[in-house]
Amino acid sequence: MAEQKLFFEDVSEGDLAPEVAHEITRTDLVRYAGASGDFNPMHSDEVAAKSAGLPSVFGHGMFTAGLLGRAITDYVGVGNLKNYKVRFTKQTWPGETLTTRITVKNKSADDQLVELECVVTNQSGESKLEGIAIASLPSKG
Repeated sequence: MAEQKLFFEDVSEGDLAPEVAHEITRTDLVRYAGASGDFNPMHSDEVAAKSAGLPSVFGHGMFTAGLLGRAITDYVGVGNLKNYKVRFTKQTWPGETLTTRITVKNKSADDQLVELECVVTNQSGESKLEGIAIASLPSKG
């Protein structure tokens, strides 16, 4: 999805941003490890992950945060995002489909700030990451 032009006047509390969905693959994990430098074997080595008592390798938390970050900036615009905080709630696994949900929680007319409540869930509705973002949206006038 491309970035949309969003104005403060067009946003209401309770509005939902377009969802972004992505199925995590092992290729994603390898690519992310290379890009980030995070070569923890729990993300790429099946034998090591199982030896540690895990069912499989698991996804990088920051990969999930990046998926959500992209959904947020596609909605509010890259230059409009002022603050972004996340909390990881559960591990992600190859084969899971992660979906973003971004809800306009509050609007402040004084400074044209919009607070967004954010969550990433899997196909079963389990929360994998939760967060808050603050955006400053332009006015039409």
